Amino acid sequence: MTPEEIFRAMYRIRRVEEKCCEVYASDKIQSPIHLSIGQELASVAVCAALRKTDKVFGSYRSHALYLAKGGKLRAFVAELYGKSTGCARGKGGSMHLVEPEAGLLGTSAIVGSLIPVATGYAWAQKLKGSSVVTVCFFGDGATEEGCYFEALNFAALHSLPILFVCENNGYAIHTPLTARQSTSITSRAQAIGVPAISTMTYEGTMRAAESLVDRVASGYGATLLEVRAPRMKEHVGPGEDWGQGYRKRETEAGWTDPVECAEQDLDGPAVAARIRAEVDAEVAFAFAFAAASPYPGPEELMEHLHG
Repeated sequence: MTPEEIFRAMYRIRRVEEKCCEVYASDKIQSPIHLSIGQELASVAVCAALRKTDKVFGSYRSHALYLAKGGKLRAFVAELYGKSTGCARGKGGSMHLVEPEAGLLGTSAIVGSLIPVATGYAWAQKLKGSSVVTVCFFGDGATEEGCYFEALNFAALHSLPILFVCENNGYAIHTPLTARQSTSITSRAQAIGVPAISTMTYEGTMRAAESLVDRVASGYGATLLEVRAPRMKEHVGPGEDWGQGYRKRETEAGWTDPVECAEQDLDGPAVAARIRAEVDAEVAFAFAFAAASPYPGPEELMEHLHG
């Protein structure tokens, strides 16, 4: 991806989530929202290195992943509105996004639940001799689930073509990582046999994502990328939580804004202004589209079920 494409992808995610914050109080959004503001870098960096045929799985905080992997913006907003034109026909909401045509095979509200699913998908690709790379995104809290350790062990044992991406914002809801884990996320993965790299800078994350995707695609087996990034909003919802007593604004003061970093790679402020104007218009249209779309009818209640 070019610098313009990277900035567009980053700003697009930021702007649509800012718009979500603006309209949330109106109750038009029919779903809880876990925002990626401040955490856009991991999804954009990794998806920039993937092919369209590669597959990704995500957590409940996957707005950035959905858009970075090529999900339709209008279908995304309509899904948040609970409308039938949404990517899950209004039945999934913010935490259950899916876009198979773009390679996003699903996100889940249950912490860590898609880690074994993604691992199983990667195993199927290896058994078929496929060149598809599977990527699974999750938060630092998911690294404390039993299925996480089981999946990493299985992936290492069978040299599966999977990249595990931990978006470490330092908190499992309200509990800091330092109060939960005595060792690092990367060291535990390495102990299981999964090579792991930790990054937090814009340039470092972009380089690491490209090299690790290439590593997995070249047949070197399961790998983990930990991207440390700030969660600038509350755990769930559009508000801020600096006054709740479990973290302070100055704790996040050392973080850099990935959108601003991407803008610095552009050829002048006029380019950034043009991209912002184009994205702002696209986002405004997507929200208007969602507002005008119909809700699912009662005849759809029993459709798209597995059993």
